[in-house]
Amino acid sequence: MIQPNLPQPPTFERVEDERLHRKQRLAAAFRLFARYGFDEGVAGHITARDPEHPDHFWVNPFGMYFGHICVSDLLLVNHKGEVVEGICPVNAAAFAIHSQVHQARPDVVAAAHAHSLYGKAWASLGRLLDPLTQDACSFYDDHALFDDYTGVVLDLSEGQRIGRVLGDRKAVILRNHGLLTVGHSVDEAAWWFITMDRTCQAQLMAEAVGKPVAIPHEVASLTYSQVGTHFMGWFCFQSLYDKIVREEPDLLE
Repeated sequence: MIQPNLPQPPTFERVEDERLHRKQRLAAAFRLFARYGFDEGVAGHITARDPEHPDHFWVNPFGMYFGHICVSDLLLVNHKGEVVEGICPVNAAAFAIHSQVHQARPDVVAAAHAHSLYGKAWASLGRLLDPLTQDACSFYDDHALFDDYTGVVLDLSEGQRIGRVLGDRKAVILRNHGLLTVGHSVDEAAWWFITMDRTCQAQLMAEAVGKPVAIPHEVASLTYSQVGTHFMGWFCFQSLYDKIVREEPDLLE
């Protein structure tokens, strides 16, 4: 149950204001991903659907370090993979995956994928996460396993397969690859990725030293309803956004 007097996701009267808000959140998410060590060379991407043109999305420039990205650096890419706004190239894998995820999920505003250390370590096991902790319950019966690996995703048909496996869930583990999360806001998608990677870390550590005790189904389901909602995904990101904007205000440029 949502406690009273909590902040709520914003609404907008002008599409220009909503676009700027999404881009600011997107730039902040990249800065935070850099802080969490989710950068891996040129790999990784987060996308935000454009509020005016739903078949277009904003994404990071290919090859730019997450920790340097500003609002003005973001690229707008159309459904053909063409850069409509921006001067840098787009990551072909970003387009192949995210264009199909956005197409398969009209409700999704944002999708996040990176080669985070614990996410890719867990992905190599080809297993779903277990409900071992309260935070892990955010993903209880709400994540899938893409149980295949055929190399770098450059073909749209591979992105379509990922979209089908994701279904209506908030996340998918890409075997031998990493994690992908989605949300009804950039905030939500970014938070799910952050906490999912840490959930992978927690289970890897627990299994390394013993046999973890899983949370029973009934309790895991209840906890999911408390911590795994769209609102909680959005809300958990707000303090991180405030932190990164205060410490790195240039990201808004």
